[in-house]
Amino acid sequence: MPHVDLKFITRNLTEEQQNAISEDIVGVLKKHFGSTDDSVSIRLNEIPKDDWKGEVYEPVIKANLDKLVKKPGYTMD
Repeated sequence: MPHVDLKFITRNLTEEQQNAISEDIVGVLKKHFGSTDDSVSIRLNEIPKDDWKGEVYEPVIKANLDKLVKKPGYTMD
């Protein structure tokens, strides 16, 4: 039962765009985890650019660099 909490800088996505992203993510999880549509939940979490460092980079990315499968190519020090 995968749950994806995708954080990204605000893009003001339309419902159609959100649905397309969700469908793509579900497809990846079905392919690699054998998940079903009913087993997946997804949150698209838009973060204002000015809040990224404090809400995402410092507590989620920087604090967990050793656990990230894909590390970012930027820093915010």
